[in-house]
Amino acid sequence: MSQKSQKPMFNSALFRAMGNSAGKLSAFVVICIILLLGVRALTGPKIDAAERQNLLDRFNEVLPAEYYDNDPLADTKLLKDPKILARLGAKEPVTVYRARKGIEPTGAIFQAIAPNGYSGNIYILIGIFPDGQVSGVRVLKHAETPGLGDKIELQKHDWILSFDRRILTPGNQYDWAVKKDGGDFDQFTGATITPRAVVGAVKHALEVVNELGDKLYD
Repeated sequence: MSQKSQKPMFNSALFRAMGNSAGKLSAFVVICIILLLGVRALTGPKIDAAERQNLLDRFNEVLPAEYYDNDPLADTKLLKDPKILARLGAKEPVTVYRARKGIEPTGAIFQAIAPNGYSGNIYILIGIFPDGQVSGVRVLKHAETPGLGDKIELQKHDWILSFDRRILTPGNQYDWAVKKDGGDFDQFTGATITPRAVVGAVKHALEVVNELGDKLYD
């Protein structure tokens, strides 16, 4: 038999082998996708519930759950005004989570950023009652110096509690500074920049809340 008559048979076998391999590979990919979707369907709701509870736990640190009976994760307002975002240290719209008891507003929770920390941005969670009083402040994330600037964390120092129940008015605006700058807030030995940045960020957040007033709950 000549070589010309053998070549088509070889090609046909090769194509069949390639087709079988492609079919097996496709089947394998489909099975993997089905398995992944199945795992997601089984674990997704639990992951979402855990993330939701984690967020609520953080909220309750600055505004205790006893102050509201609504779902603040579903009762939100998006702040988009560039001037307001600049005062909050944000480049993207900020979500305000609103707390209510019955139909009455009982507080607002949102994040602000102090861009002038010693080591960059300090991310802060702030809770504020409708009358403008601070219900609580917590630092979410920072890169301040361990042993010095990290005293802004409640786990390291109770300094952050000094914001509780404070209010910003035209008559006390100069009190919103560290003592080294003539204000009411303690600074840390060897780390004035960090508390100064946090005090400034909270003050700016209160300015926004005072400016928005009832519009925050519309």
